[in-house]
Amino acid sequence: MSPTPSPTLHSFAPIEAPDAKVLVLGSMPGAASLTAGRYYAHPRNRFWPIMGAAVGAGPELAYEQRLERLRAAGIALWDVLAECEREGSLDSAIRDETAVANDFPGFLARHRQVRTLLFNGAKAEHAFRRFVLKPLARPDLILRRLPSTSPANASQRNETKWTAWREALREAGVAVAD
Repeated sequence: MSPTPSPTLHSFAPIEAPDAKVLVLGSMPGAASLTAGRYYAHPRNRFWPIMGAAVGAGPELAYEQRLERLRAAGIALWDVLAECEREGSLDSAIRDETAVANDFPGFLARHRQVRTLLFNGAKAEHAFRRFVLKPLARPDLILRRLPSTSPANASQRNETKWTAWREALREAGVAVAD
């Protein structure tokens, strides 16, 4: 008997800012985010608290207000994968043979000032390097993996995550609060 196929998941449209300096990339939204139709919707994900500390886009704001704060700070948000098969929410459950990357050549053509890509965790970086980087041929891009904000990365302290994200955003030219 063959195993039941995993559901095919589809990511969201990018959160674009006309003057974005940095693009933050996840791998594929988790189950809570897909259900809510919002990036980083799991209540224990640290992304919005970190963005709150960095640029005032914290979880206490309505989702659309958070997105506006990101845009105003020059931060775009997307996922590496447009679709894939995965059971549950863990990046480790993504079936790489089913992965389809988003249109990065198109995105970067529209946003020529984006020079820094920040990966929210190892799987996002791995997927980008595997499915996007070689055909993209953009040696001017700065690629930086950051600690995952996922609740699955609970072994790393929140202060450590915040420090790494703050430093990376500053280096990318984003005005970040202390």
